[in-house]
This record gives sequence, C-alpha cells and structure tokens, in this order.
Amino acid sequence: MRLCGVLGLCLIGASGGCSRFVESVPCTDPPNERQPLLNQSGEFKPMAPKTHFYRAEDGHGLKHNPFSAMIAPRPIGWISSLSPDGNVNLAPYSFFNGFNYTPQIIGFSSIGSKDTVQNIQDTGEFCWNFASQALAEKMNLTSAAVGPDEDEFDLAGIAKGTSRLVKPPYVLESPVVMECRLIEVVQLQTIEKEKIDTYLVLGQVMGTHISEDCIDDGVFSLDKAQPIVRAGGLADYYRLTEDNKFLMERPKVDR
Repeated sequence: MRLCGVLGLCLIGASGGCSRFVESVPCTDPPNERQPLLNQSGEFKPMAPKTHFYRAEDGHGLKHNPFSAMIAPRPIGWISSLSPDGNVNLAPYSFFNGFNYTPQIIGFSSIGSKDTVQNIQDTGEFCWNFASQALAEKMNLTSAAVGPDEDEFDLAGIAKGTSRLVKPPYVLESPVVMECRLIEVVQLQTIEKEKIDTYLVLGQVMGTHISEDCIDDGVFSLDKAQPIVRAGGLADYYRLTEDNKFLMERPKVDR
C-alpha cells in the first residue's frame, strides 16, 4: 500500500486534555490503474495487466480478428515469377521474412495455391522485390485478383528489370531485389496433421541487386530505401524512418 499522507485527530480525554491520534492515509489509485506490489525482497514487482484471453477454437470475440495486427509490422513479400509458358506474375504477400544467413534463405506464405506458387513450383525460380514508399501505390495495384494471363507489371505500369541468374523479371525501380531458386514448398498442416490450403515457399538467394543510392559509406541504408511494412486491418501500412530507430546492443555475459 502506498502512503500519501497522515490524518491527525485530537481526542478530548476525561481530564479535558488533547490526546493526538495519527493514522496513515492510503492513496486512492485512478480507476483501471494497477499499482506494483513489493516482492519478498522488498523490491517492486509489476502486476500483470488485465488481459483479454480467448481460445482459438472459440474465436477472438472482438470486432476484428487481431492476429495480423499483433504479428506486425511485417515486411512485404513482393514476388515476381514466370510460368513455363512465359506468363509473368507479380504479387505481394504479407507473410514474408528471412530465415537464414548462410546460405541466405527467404520465404513467404500463400493462403491458397495461387499463380505465384504454381509458377515457382513449375520453374523453381522467383524474385523478391523490396516494397518502398515510392512504389506503394503500384505495389497495391498488383494485389488485384486477375487471371494468370494478365501481366501485373503492365497492369500497374511497372518497368521490368532483367535478372542475371534466374528467368523471372524484377521490379526495375525497387531499391533491393533478390533473385532466388526454390528450396521447397511446404503445405501447412494443423496439430492433427490435417492439411490446410496454405503454402510456405522457401527459396535460396542466388544474387542481390542494391540501388547505389541506398548504400551509405559501404552500409545499406534502410532509411534511404524507405520501406513500407504491413500492419493489421485491410489497408494498414507503416513506413519506417530514421526517427523510429534506436540502438540496443546484445548484452555480454562474463562466464
């Protein structure tokens, strides 16, 4: 209990004198504000916040599913691919990331086996294109549901770059491009081993293009590349800036 002051009272005794009585006065915390407690060592121990808990099988019980908003922000997997017949495809995926340094492995997840996944399974190649602020509107246009014969590069007015090591073209204006070859496509499953219609595509990076405008004294500048990242909701994005950066080195433990 936190003490915010004392209360002094004067009690009149039988002799007519004043006998002072002092009582501690606890603080009254604002509504919904929980104060830390003292542990056995006399140190403050924060209390766990009030939580909204739900079992996955029962549903979240909120106005909107919070899952994608909580796993955020996420880099955008803007993937270009080529079918065996030569049809070009370009599409963004919001479940994307890097998985290994050496060799460099990146991957994205597709809910449903879409044209991109089929092209990569058939040819074994794709490119990842960095989604920047300058390309945001064009990137969004490539998310439209169109047929496999429709070229999203042309649809969004995007110039094609010629890859050096793989056949699919890439987004010429993208500040970073990774040319990849397929490692495997994994169909995801539940804990009951039931297959679901979601596919994890893993690729090994064979070559990388970096805009020289984004290289500062030999170091890739994320701030100059101006990436956009996916957040929750149907249309929520964020842009990372230098103002958001802070440094925190890994601690060293003496053994």
